[in-house]
Amino acid sequence: MAQMNIFVLLAACLLLGGVAGTLAGLLGVGGGLIIVPMLAALFRLVGFDSAHIMQLAVGTSLASIVFTALSSALAHHRHGSVEWPLVLQLSMGILVGAWLGGWLAVWLGGLLLALLFGLFELLVAAQMAFGRAPAAHRAAPGAVRNAVAGAVIGAISALLGIGGGTLTVPWLVWHNIGVRRAVASAAACGLPIALVGAMGFVVAGWGQRALPAGSTGYIYWPAVAALSAASVSSAPFGARLAHRLAQRRLQQIFAGFLALLGVLMLAAVLKSVWNG
Repeated sequence: MAQMNIFVLLAACLLLGGVAGTLAGLLGVGGGLIIVPMLAALFRLVGFDSAHIMQLAVGTSLASIVFTALSSALAHHRHGSVEWPLVLQLSMGILVGAWLGGWLAVWLGGLLLALLFGLFELLVAAQMAFGRAPAAHRAAPGAVRNAVAGAVIGAISALLGIGGGTLTVPWLVWHNIGVRRAVASAAACGLPIALVGAMGFVVAGWGQRALPAGSTGYIYWPAVAALSAASVSSAPFGARLAHRLAQRRLQQIFAGFLALLGVLMLAAVLKSVWNG
């Protein structure tokens, strides 16, 4: 790889990390749905082996989200907004689901999953922006339901290289957890998703040939370092912003973010089908 290409890669990762950290603090998401496609494009630019680009992008994204989620969760914890009992219940399922998702991502094509996920994002965005509020009597889900939901959230998140907030926040909001506390708790849930998912990508990529120098399995550490340095610095800013916004405004911003991700996901599916 040319030295200039490495410089461009690391500079772009710093910018990406700043965006991801702000989103993590503001919306409780890891930013993987933005980081993964951008990393894939950057890895192609610097000449990584095309056979490993997507796995490297997802694995590297998950590894960086470990640090982003930790910084974001700590920032929200200082505001007293993390529902730790719910986080623990969800994490029991997340640990299983994230490990499974990390392995599935290595072998499975994601076209159908991307289509379903994109549609789901648009439906949830519409519900959060325009739909009826959840019934007032709907209580927080029990431990068993949270564990099952966590397994689904963990598997999908690890498969796509995301922190899970786009699934965790709507789940909690639908059960009458205030959106500010849902965002804070989702940020904390991103840590086990990213940690276990990243470990899965290390194991799955161990011994693979033609991986770039500086990789452990499907994780490229120079990019992780740049992404994490910027995201850890920017996550507290996003958390402070989340606590200054009105709950309804924060919910509308999250709905708009989901809608954008859904449209981008469906556009990527249509492009893949068109290119056939």
